[in-house]
Amino acid sequence: MGEFVLKDMVEKAGLADRFRIDSAAVSTEELGNGIYPPARAELAKHGIACTGHRARQITREDLDVYDRIYYMDASNARWLQRLFPGQWQEKCRPLLEHDVADPWYTGDFSATWRDIHAGCRRILEETTC
Repeated sequence: MGEFVLKDMVEKAGLADRFRIDSAAVSTEELGNGIYPPARAELAKHGIACTGHRARQITREDLDVYDRIYYMDASNARWLQRLFPGQWQEKCRPLLEHDVADPWYTGDFSATWRDIHAGCRRILEETTC
């Protein structure tokens, strides 16, 4: 959801040419899968399309390509630390000061939307100041 929320925000702000936005998983559980239907429905409620997306796992190359990598929760941080020991702290940071509500466990995609929207708004503000 975060990829598409941020893409929508930068497009509306006329800043799409200043950003390269993608999303990647830390685990292999969903590789190749599209957006989970309830997440797609939540994005659609806010007028955001997410067609064509397929889950992929983060790679070492991502550390070179992207200026920042945002993670959703402490579990993601631990995965990043294991995948990229000694390197992950340079570019990886939490989307929020607290864990993003995980709809996989809560079923509450609206709460996840609110958290992701707030985090993406913060990214946009930080990078455009």
